Amino acid sequence: MTLEEIKAAVDAGNRVHWINSGYVVTRDDVGQYLITFTQNGSAIGLTSRDGTHLNGEPNEFFTEEIAEVCHEVF
Repeated sequence: MTLEEIKAAVDAGNRVHWINSGYVVTRDDVGQYLITFTQNGSAIGLTSRDGTHLNGEPNEFFTEEIAEVCHEVF
């Protein structure tokens, strides 16, 4: 995923991961995009300080596939 694709997915409410499902990309209250390790809450910026280079390879980011749930009403 490109930087723009990652940001758009996060902004749209999709869950974006880096490397594996233990790392989640989020946006904080001041608009910073972060990569957070869910086991201990440790976080780094999504990009370098200049905001142009991902802290990871583009092919290491992915969105979580969520199965659609259907409920029948009887």
